[in-house]
Amino acid sequence: MPRKARSYKKHKIDPDPKYNNVKVAKFINNIMERGKKSVAQKIVYESFNYIKEKMSTEPRQVFDTALKNVSPILEVKSRRIGGANYQVPLEVTEPRKTTLGMRWLIKAARSQKGKPMHIKLGEEIMSAYKNEGAAIKKKEDTHKMAEANRAFAHFARFQRK
Repeated sequence: MPRKARSYKKHKIDPDPKYNNVKVAKFINNIMERGKKSVAQKIVYESFNYIKEKMSTEPRQVFDTALKNVSPILEVKSRRIGGANYQVPLEVTEPRKTTLGMRWLIKAARSQKGKPMHIKLGEEIMSAYKNEGAAIKKKEDTHKMAEANRAFAHFARFQRK
């Protein structure tokens, strides 16, 4: 007998207080560690001020463009078919696209050493805005992997959730 799919209510995130934007609020939540939201907000807002200072443009537009540049179009997922595992390239749907982009931006900023987090984050966002940096490299690597495994794209329709 087939299993019944579980249903759940998707948690709605309130927009952040300064920019009144849901994506910025989500970004703050991703940066947050151990429930310290005020610290995460301080980091994001200071990095936005740093971007404004360096580029003299609206930091939210820089952030949105950077996030769009970092978000992947394709990714690979492991599929087990006939006793063998294949890396099947799949298109990334919208909520996952932005989540991965945010995750990669934050990870790239955290991997740098010797500077305060708000400066590292600001620099990573600015470099992603210019289509360079560690987060962009991660996206390109993901696309290369998907391209290399294009031969297994026909297995995508055997997808089980």
